[in-house]
Amino acid sequence: MLALRLTRTAHLAVQLRRLLVAAASAGTGFLLLCALGHALSHPDAPGASALRLAWCAAPLAAAVYLAVAVARTDPGTRPRSGLSAIGLGPGRLMAVSATTTALSAALGSVVALLAFLYLRGSLTGRPPSDRVAADALAVGQSLPAPAVLTLLVLVPALASAAVAHTLRPRDPRPAAAAAPRGYGRFGAYGWGKARETFGAYGRFGARTAAAAPADSRAAAAAPAGSRAAGAMGVPPLERSREWGRVRAGGALQTQASDPHPPAPTNVTTQTLDAAPPPPVDTTPDTPAEPAPRPQNTTALPWGIAVLTAGLTVETYTGNAAGAPTPGTAPSAGVLIGWALTALGLALAGPGLTHLCGRLLQAARPGALRLLAGRVLMEESQRVGRPLGVVAAVAAAAYVTATVYDGDGPAFGPLSTLGALLVAGCTVATLLTAAVEARHARADTTDALRRLGAPPATLRAAAAVRAAALLALFVPLVLIVAVLAALPLDH
Repeated sequence: MLALRLTRTAHLAVQLRRLLVAAASAGTGFLLLCALGHALSHPDAPGASALRLAWCAAPLAAAVYLAVAVARTDPGTRPRSGLSAIGLGPGRLMAVSATTTALSAALGSVVALLAFLYLRGSLTGRPPSDRVAADALAVGQSLPAPAVLTLLVLVPALASAAVAHTLRPRDPRPAAAAAPRGYGRFGAYGWGKARETFGAYGRFGARTAAAAPADSRAAAAAPAGSRAAGAMGVPPLERSREWGRVRAGGALQTQASDPHPPAPTNVTTQTLDAAPPPPVDTTPDTPAEPAPRPQNTTALPWGIAVLTAGLTVETYTGNAAGAPTPGTAPSAGVLIGWALTALGLALAGPGLTHLCGRLLQAARPGALRLLAGRVLMEESQRVGRPLGVVAAVAAAAYVTATVYDGDGPAFGPLSTLGALLVAGCTVATLLTAAVEARHARADTTDALRRLGAPPATLRAAAAVRAAALLALFVPLVLIVAVLAALPLDH
């Protein structure tokens, strides 16, 4: 009931995104039912029917990916303070989000079933006249109810499971696991325990203020004589701070610049020496707010390796099988190669986006390039993976346009529907991730505006980010597409 109420009272933009999930589920369910109809119409060709069913994995994955992106940007299921007291903790909100996603996908599956029954003439009593459509719709044959139910439940089940896995409650990361392991200001060798925010390095007193609590604890734990003996080895700034607290005699003193020190207190040297030293606090200093999660760019080598493996598999199977004959789809080996290529681009997307942000800040950047580069580095995990998936789809579109030309095999209506589903879902996922990133940096944008940053500068920074991403990904897409089309274009 709570999921239904949140669905009914959501904003218009949220409802439109959920309708996109329902449309993607409807298109995917219709393709799955058409694969079942082909299997019923051609019982003597199980291999071709299995290949059609395997090609439905691409729109299925795209629909599930879109459902996860829409669930992440849903403001109704976002954790807020005080909700745990009424039983709406992170686990309950995750279940509500998964239920909402399942309802949207189930609505699409119902629409797919109705469209399939209408086109095959089960509702109107008029079967289609096209022979190709009749073969795909299994006209004149009874549909097995368990198989239809299984195929229609597939999209809602996978989408809700993916949303539950993505939005599952996570325990806070312990501080010991984030110990520094390298050197370099921006993590040239490894990431520190807490990443620096924008402009923190150049802020006055940022480095001395961080070291002040540790120095005060060490000074309180050490005996008075050792402090006096070690005063000559302390830097001038620390020595002035040390002599501003207590001198070797035990009397409180002002800073070194005060010409009139106060009168000694009643605290004697014996009392100070007899008092036990306070315990030294060995716990690390934790900030008031949790530090941002470090960007994980270690997947970039794995993405390049998977991309290379996919191109290798596609080249080998394409040279062995040759170009697809008219009226048939590429072989299963080519499908596996394309899947590995798309997976490699998706894995390499965050690392490439992070690298693009670093390149923007190279060679003495100004305020505009520095702001654009830092935003790209912060949003590399959120935007990089959908951008890599869009690059993979663009490369596949180039290969399809090269292979399925005027002399190539026929590109039927079901193939067109599948291509439109994959392209539409990936582009919608990228736009949804961009909206999520904009909401995530809303506080930073408001702070920049309060500091006097003109709106034109923020728009120019967004244009610089878009231009940098296009300059990096467009040549990459062309190279991958040309290499993928070589074994099929002969």
